[in-house]
Amino acid sequence: MAGVWSASEPDPELLALPAPPKRERTLTIVLMLVTALAAAALAWSLRSEAAYALSEGQPVELGDLSSKPLDPSLANRYVQASGLLGSQGAIKYTRAAEGDSFRLAPLAGASSVWVEIRVPEGFEGPRFIPPSSFAGRLVPIERAGLRHAKLVSGVKERTGVDVPEGAWLLVDGSSPRASRWALLLSVLFGAFAAWNVLSVGRVLAKVRDDHGSAGRGAGGTLVEGAEPRA
Repeated sequence: MAGVWSASEPDPELLALPAPPKRERTLTIVLMLVTALAAAALAWSLRSEAAYALSEGQPVELGDLSSKPLDPSLANRYVQASGLLGSQGAIKYTRAAEGDSFRLAPLAGASSVWVEIRVPEGFEGPRFIPPSSFAGRLVPIERAGLRHAKLVSGVKERTGVDVPEGAWLLVDGSSPRASRWALLLSVLFGAFAAWNVLSVGRVLAKVRDDHGSAGRGAGGTLVEGAEPRA
């Protein structure tokens, strides 16, 4: 019979279908992978603050820090301490979306311990008296996390003072409960990274299935829905 489709030949209707958008699909996969890496990096950068949010809510009493060496076991702990703030190397700065300002200063007589204090909005200036008692997160300054990543370079650039290697940072007012935002963001970024990776896996699996189906159709297997035509 004339016009009958032979199973040994490619289906002309299948061949007439437009080719899949390979370029757009590749760009989508690349974008999803880059997004996953960025989200994973952000989650990793918050790991220290997220771990602090899970620590005990009762502060460890340390007393005067200017005359006491710090034990490594105190890293990333909630502590209460006292001491006078020095002026050499002290800087002031603000953060985006926050009305309060911040001061960073070393303890007098203990240049290896630096304290970050929050200055309420409107109190910056001669009316503000630096505290001598602090309660907050104590952590090695190089492990303080994303929000404090530029403190060491900022002190050097603005005052010329070098923060000693292995220095500690006491973030006054930062309790574990107040740091739960870091835990939530870390989980959110991690879940977003995992979702992007899984989505890329699904896209690639679909591409393999599509290629396999196309190959079987071209090899002579009757494609579902296609019938011989008389």
